Amino acid sequence: MFEKEIEAMLRSNGASLVGFSCVESAPSPDYPEFKYAVTIARKMSDTVIETIDGRPTMSYFQHYRITNTKLDLLALCVVDFIEERGFRALPVAASQSTPYAKGEYRGIFPHKTGALLSGLGYIGKNGLLITEEFGPRVRFATVLTDMPLKAQRPMINDGCGACLICKNACPAGAITGENYVVGAERGSVIDAKKCSDHMKTYNDVGRGAVCGICVAVCPKGKNKAKKG
Repeated sequence: MFEKEIEAMLRSNGASLVGFSCVESAPSPDYPEFKYAVTIARKMSDTVIETIDGRPTMSYFQHYRITNTKLDLLALCVVDFIEERGFRALPVAASQSTPYAKGEYRGIFPHKTGALLSGLGYIGKNGLLITEEFGPRVRFATVLTDMPLKAQRPMINDGCGACLICKNACPAGAITGENYVVGAERGSVIDAKKCSDHMKTYNDVGRGAVCGICVAVCPKGKNKAKKG
């Protein structure tokens, strides 16, 4: 009912992709009462991504942060829209830093889950959401809600096939090289601790933890950038 209005609003304000899903089968462990999600995606600059050559750059770090900020502002627009219509809405920040138990690498709700269920793409060997339009060169924010919403696209299960480019390029050795199977644990494709620990070694490019190497080398994103 409201999907077209929400998507039009978000796209007019800078969203690159918008998805809707019922997340009852994979709810937020903290807020299971919210059974629906709006996924907001924003494409990252190909020019900035291409500055990554074996390690992240300050340009990438700054672009990563401002893209997250833009997504968080878009999420607030969705919250306003939903609450004005009498429903509840909880924004999930683009970059989640949540003080869970030591060694637990998760946020309030995984953006990739909503994006996958909404048909925006599939989870690649790098553990990222691979979109048809931009490959993995996107960032996401999510709004959880009790407003009934329906997916507007079918789920995608294509996967990465035999490609191992991201696995071979990962300096942390965090990527297993296995194709993701829907419902599998994240660890089947990527070791989140190894990834997180390695990102923190790039403290010369900013206070946050970024890397982006697997994003830069993915042929899905590169091919889309060349066509664009």
